[in-house]
Amino acid sequence: METLTEAWRLIASFDATLVEIVSLSLFVSLTATMLAALIGIPLGAALAIWSFPLRGVLVVLSTSFMALPPVVVGLVVYLSLSRAGPLGMFGLLFTPSAMIIAQTILITPIITALTREAVLPLRREYDLLLLSVDAGNWLMLKTLVWDARFGVVTALLAGFGRALAEVGAVLIVGGNISGLTRVMTTTIALETSKGNLELALALGVILLMIAISINAAIHLLARFGRRYEVTR
Repeated sequence: METLTEAWRLIASFDATLVEIVSLSLFVSLTATMLAALIGIPLGAALAIWSFPLRGVLVVLSTSFMALPPVVVGLVVYLSLSRAGPLGMFGLLFTPSAMIIAQTILITPIITALTREAVLPLRREYDLLLLSVDAGNWLMLKTLVWDARFGVVTALLAGFGRALAEVGAVLIVGGNISGLTRVMTTTIALETSKGNLELALALGVILLMIAISINAAIHLLARFGRRYEVTR
């Protein structure tokens, strides 16, 4: 009971350490989600709209890589960013940038696959209409992504939730350095092993609240999207 009370005190008082860790977690995961969106949304829409060489391979890879093992991604990024790696000259290892790269790699397949699933039914529905007005590739892409916006936003929320809850890859490439690369998930693991349950529990409560909020937003978007389809 005392542990729970102290955890709530840390949250209510906006403890400086707590705020720093949560802020870094949100910054890293939001940045990774935006970068993954720049890649995944156009790619997912392209996979749904057009036929081109290796399209089938990309569809299979985007679906399969939704379950990429985080520790494998962390290892690959670590080897790439280490001094002996091809990107070692940039000195990104054990920095927030390395964590962003790892999370971007992890969630890009999720956003790609879910965007494709959202756009594909509309592509079939709008096919004749877009051909009749001789819509160019860019106009076709913008039109279908916009009309599938509820599904696309759901894909972004799913990717963000996956990034925020990730621990293996960011621990490997970030090093869990206090004041620099320590995020919520890695701090929970570390503080629990040290017996500092108050901070671990406080971060766990915040992480759980964010996860519930993301899932609630996904359900609301899905419901709103279904209503929009009915009234359209």
